[in-house]
Amino acid sequence: MPKKSRGATLTILAILLALMVLSNLHKPFAHHPGEGFVFFGTRLSGTANKIVAPIFAAFLAVYVYGILAMRKFALPLGIFYAAYVILNMLLFVIKYHGTAVTQEHSWAYLIPYPFVAIGVSSGAAWLLYRRRDELQ
Repeated sequence: MPKKSRGATLTILAILLALMVLSNLHKPFAHHPGEGFVFFGTRLSGTANKIVAPIFAAFLAVYVYGILAMRKFALPLGIFYAAYVILNMLLFVIKYHGTAVTQEHSWAYLIPYPFVAIGVSSGAAWLLYRRRDELQ
């Protein structure tokens, strides 16, 4: 079977996910208390942040490679990550609703963020699923 192009949309989504890799790698070094990695709804800090953020960055880096190379392993990673993003957001809102944690972000950030995060993570997984027969 000849290798098919992944297309512009999957390429753009992979680039956006690669930016998340950089963001996650930055979180252990952030000097702002509101920039810790959020793991299953809990904003991490200290040692936990320094361990978990790079692990997730590595996971996403492998996922990005899988998308760019149109590899079969990208599909289960994408499905897992899309589900994790949705669950993580729900748990974050439940845990921090009405607290100082959510109040430190403006509504201009809080309203579009879920649409972008869910759109990118679920969109990539959905496109990979639609093209699963083309994955190598």
